[in-house]
Amino acid sequence: MLSAKSLFREILGDDESFRLFCSIAAGGETQGGWENARIAALVPESERGLAPKIARHGADEDKHGRIFRALLTKRGLTPVPVPPDTDYTMLLERRGIGLAHSRLRRDDPLTVRDIVVYLAHSRVTEQRAAEQMRLLCTLFAGHPEIGRAVRVIARDEDNHLAYTHEELLRLAAAGHGRFIRDTLRACARAEVRVHRDVSLAVMARMGRILGWSRARSAALAAGIHALYAYERLGGLRRMTTLRMPERRDALGGPATPASEAA
Repeated sequence: MLSAKSLFREILGDDESFRLFCSIAAGGETQGGWENARIAALVPESERGLAPKIARHGADEDKHGRIFRALLTKRGLTPVPVPPDTDYTMLLERRGIGLAHSRLRRDDPLTVRDIVVYLAHSRVTEQRAAEQMRLLCTLFAGHPEIGRAVRVIARDEDNHLAYTHEELLRLAAAGHGRFIRDTLRACARAEVRVHRDVSLAVMARMGRILGWSRARSAALAAGIHALYAYERLGGLRRMTTLRMPERRDALGGPATPASEAA
């Protein structure tokens, strides 16, 4: 029977598919760590209070990259290059979502509107990350190999999502509400397209590695297209609404070490 649990079990059970899965995950997390570190260094003077939280966000992302690489090492595997059509972070940037790497490589301070763009981009992408990690927790929280890792990463992603809600609401109250709404909608529309395309590319590669039948590959592709249609028709709202989180100041403390999970 085709289910999320059986699909992930198959991917985790084969060394080559596990290698690709962890390599893609590690690459995206490491890239996010670099982006957040650069943003923390370039925060405008009026938003300097955000810098430690952005740095904490980046430290968490770096930690997640190390966790995924440690999972590979435990199996005696090495990372593989991330195929360009599975590079979620870079594909979003090419669509103009978030702050361009060319901007982050300069030493000019960011503006408050740049910080809104960063937070809106994070609000949308952290929604996706939090949902994916909650699913993995539901399926594999007790798994002897990856259970601890997914629990730690899921907790971090929930914190990241809470932080973006709180900071965007603060900036909306300061007069940036319309720009925040417009930016969130643009980010969400682009994200669901990129997520669809990346999901199709990843599943195509997994299918070749694992020898899936045409019928199974077609069924998975149909499911990805159906999710995209749902998100385009009504699912974007979960990515664009803001509410004050139950946990306030979620990134106010130090990051937990990668050794806790790996």
